[in-house]
Amino acid sequence: MAGRHRPDRGGSAVLPVLALVAPLAVSLGLLWFGRAHVPDPGRSLFGASGEDALRLKSWLGTALLGLALVQVLLALGMYRRGPAARPVRRAHRVGGWLAFALSLPIAQHCLLAYGVQFTDVRVGVHSAAGCFLYGAFAAKVLLVRRGGLPGWALPVAGGALFCAVGVLWWAAALWFLNGYSTPWF
Repeated sequence: MAGRHRPDRGGSAVLPVLALVAPLAVSLGLLWFGRAHVPDPGRSLFGASGEDALRLKSWLGTALLGLALVQVLLALGMYRRGPAARPVRRAHRVGGWLAFALSLPIAQHCLLAYGVQFTDVRVGVHSAAGCFLYGAFAAKVLLVRRGGLPGWALPVAGGALFCAVGVLWWAAALWFLNGYSTPWF
């Protein structure tokens, strides 16, 4: 956070490099796994399979998008000064963990049931955004732990996360909930 001082814990040159390399490694690792893994389209999600699994993922993805919108509002609130800033930071942190936890079953089902594919534009955009999302999560976590950042670093990382969630929702949940149709796909 701006204005908060954290003592140097050593390795100050390592963290910025790690904040660049780790997200790239996470994204590329997911891309590699999703391409190398043999998909199992019959795989269930919480007991739901086929069309029911897509419906469940669409609703979970919509909840994730709603939580991401709340996170943006909380982030805007954190940049205000005053007594409300501390509870807002705590709520933002808890909301981030909830968003991460909510995303995991969706991502796990996507990767194991379908893998990473580039068979058409919508599927390719969804696959790339899914890999990017977890790289952006890694970047945000590493940047939050780092003091002395430029004022734009965390908002950019948070904005990247929000955009990734939005693109994923648009390319999958909206597509399914809108009868297999999304603008531009």
